[in-house]
Parts: sequence; C-alpha cells; structure tokens
Amino acid sequence: MDAEQPDWEFAVFLGRVNQYYFTGTIQDGALWVPRDREAVFWVRRSVERACAESHFPDIRPMKSFRDAAQGLPAASSYRVIHFETELTPFALIQRFRKYFPCQEVGSLDAQISQIRAVKSPYELAILERAGAIHRRILEDCVPGLLREEISEAELACDLYSLMVREGHEGIIRFGMFNVDIAVGQLAFGENSIYPTCFNGPGGCRGIGPAAPVLGSRERKLRKGDLVFVDVGCSVDGYITDKTMTYMFGLPLPDEVIAVHQRCVAIQNQLAAQLKPGAIPSAIFQETMQSLEPEFVENFMGFGNRRVNFLGHGVGLQVDELPVITEGFDEPLADGMVVALEPKKGIPGVGMVGTENTFVVASSGGKSLTGNHPGLILV
Repeated sequence: MDAEQPDWEFAVFLGRVNQYYFTGTIQDGALWVPRDREAVFWVRRSVERACAESHFPDIRPMKSFRDAAQGLPAASSYRVIHFETELTPFALIQRFRKYFPCQEVGSLDAQISQIRAVKSPYELAILERAGAIHRRILEDCVPGLLREEISEAELACDLYSLMVREGHEGIIRFGMFNVDIAVGQLAFGENSIYPTCFNGPGGCRGIGPAAPVLGSRERKLRKGDLVFVDVGCSVDGYITDKTMTYMFGLPLPDEVIAVHQRCVAIQNQLAAQLKPGAIPSAIFQETMQSLEPEFVENFMGFGNRRVNFLGHGVGLQVDELPVITEGFDEPLADGMVVALEPKKGIPGVGMVGTENTFVVASSGGKSLTGNHPGLILV
C-alpha cells in the first residue's frame, strides 16, 4: 500500500477469507489496519473462539461499529478508507461510514490479491497435503464409486462423503460474486457440456433451475459414458483444483481419446513454462497461437460458452492470481500456485481434458495433485 497507494490512511478487512489470512481465525468481525498504529481485530462473535485459535496480538470484542469507533481515535480526519470493494456490500460500507466518516472509499483488492498470490512455505505445505488427498481420491477411489444406473446426484453425494472422510474440509471458496458450488462440476456424457453460469470450461445440468449444481437426479450412468469430475479439495482453508475423467464400461472412440491426449500434452507444455519470471499473457498467447483452428473450436468450453483462460491461481479461494490469459503481464514468482485446465467439448460425448494444480518453480511447474492422464477405464 505504501508503494501503490502512498496516500493511504486506513484499511478495513470485512471479508472473512482475508481475515483468516491475517489472523488465522474465521469470525464475524472486522480487521482494522490504521497506517499510524497497530492493527486491531474487532470481533462480534465469537471472541472466545478467536482468542483460542489466533495468535493475533490485539483482539477486542464489539457489538457494533460504534464500539470500535469509541475504541479508536476519531475518524473524521480520514480522507480515504480502503476496503475490499470487490466483495463488501455497499450497504455494509455505508453502515461503517456512519461511525467512520470519510470523503472517499478506496480499494485494496489489488494489493491483497498480489500478496496472497505468493504462498509461503507454510502455505505450500498445506497445499501439498490437500493435493495428496485430492490425487488419491480422484485417481484411486472414484472408480470404485461408479456403477451402472447411479445418478449424477448420487455420485456427487458419495464423492462428497468420501472426500470429507479422507480429509477434505467440505467447503470450497470463490472470490467471484454469486458463485454457488455444492461439490464441484460433475456430469455424465453430454451433461458435461451443458450450459452453466459458472465461469469454467465444463458444464453441469445440476438439480434444476434453482440449483444448477451437484448433479442431475435423472441422468443415470450408462455403459459407454464419459464421466467428468471437476472438484476442489480443501485443507486448513487452502484449496487444490483437479479434474479427472473416466470411461465407463467401454472405451471412447479413438478420435475422442486423441483429443483428450492433446489436452494433456498442452497441460504438460504449460506446466513446463511455469517458471519465475515467465509472463502469464505470453504463455497464453503462444499456446493459443500454436493450436490449429479446428482444435480451437470448442476448446476451453463448448459452442459460444468458451472461457478465455488456460489456468488460474488457487489458494484460500479457487479464483486467485495469477491467471494464464491475456492482460496478465506481471511475471510469475516462486511460490505461486496455478491450476492448469486445458479442456475441449466434443458433441455427443462431453468435456474431455484435464486439470491439475502446480507450484511455480525454477525447473517448471511441480504438480501437487498427481500426473495421471485421465480417461480411466472403469
């Protein structure tokens, strides 16, 4: 903030993910960071739990913003107060400004995103644990869950139960506004290219219009189906992202397998470029320019529902920096973590391709979630 917002005076974190990042506990509260004095974590509830879980040096109870205002110097001198404007509701900011008036509202989203993009050795150790669980479940365990006539919804329930038993915390967080994910994107056959509001290559019919998540109760697994499973795995708040595909009962046609293998090769080529100093936009442009026009059709989606990225950062949320796409020109750094997911929709078959989570390293990306090419025959 000193470098990029040199006139900053006061930062307030109302989002629980960033509060967890800085304090180690998730509570109903607000983290005050004045420029000229030490930070204070004001907590509505539960102060007892916050003190038990966090080593943050100054945790104080509050019933409302009024209590915090009485505990800090008068706020009338603040010209700009910086918030997480990407996620904080306007009404909540207005309630805050009632007790801490300011002339302007500033954003600290870019600064916190940049900080969180580079993981510490402590964070990477947690992500390695999540990745090991993730690999074991999708590569070794899911084939045992697949049986003829099981519905997508039933598989999603079985998979969620298994993941929690194996160490998954049961929650996957996104920074995107209005994102609802129950387990992940899970589909049989053509449902994996069904239209969805989720900003990813895959599709999902889901339960229905009010809940386009989890999986269809009506779509049952049939011999010859492609099975598409794209889920996250969370440990101590940190998430790895992985997609695995399966062929149930019969191999898919050779031409479909060839397209899938091409996607796996693209992932491996991308991973080799995940080195400190590499430019995400350059990686994206070079990769896309190397693909034939006929392959680009339905690549990273289906029809007009394609996404314009090849990978995305992960950490406390699935959608972090960096992003492997146009416009992201800041170089990669040691400790960044990126999920690469080259995928391609095939009419009448579904979404083939792969996804794994990699750590940026001097020798290229190191996979945290395994290296199985997918299309496991069950």
